[in-house]
Amino acid sequence: MTKRTGENAPLRVFVLDSEALSLAVRGDRAMIARLELAASGAAEVVTSPMTLIEAYDARTTERRWDWVLSRVRVADIGREEAREARRLLADAGLHGHRHAIDAVLAVVASRQPGQVTVFTSDVEDLEQLVPGRIVVFRV
Repeated sequence: MTKRTGENAPLRVFVLDSEALSLAVRGDRAMIARLELAASGAAEVVTSPMTLIEAYDARTTERRWDWVLSRVRVADIGREEAREARRLLADAGLHGHRHAIDAVLAVVASRQPGQVTVFTSDVEDLEQLVPGRIVVFRV
């Protein structure tokens, strides 16, 4: 899913928090359009494994989850990413248990190439955690 639309075109990367992912699973038109861009190779959609867990809703069928996740790359998270997330929290003066998933998502976003946009319901928190080159967009 990392194809580019042209040799010199920068890669567009959409990073989804749990609310954005939930919107996609529920069929929100704007989020589905972003997933279709990913399917066509014009963008990449990324999230963290923790976000998948946070966004889970038992009312949604496995088939629907499978369709959405077929268009989303789930980033690998390990020790180094956890350390980086912890440092982001410390630098921002935020507490781990309340902002842990946001910090991991910020690490995922900061490691993406190209034009990165984070889609989130927690704009204020994410803006404290991501570098200035990343756009944070409220869903």
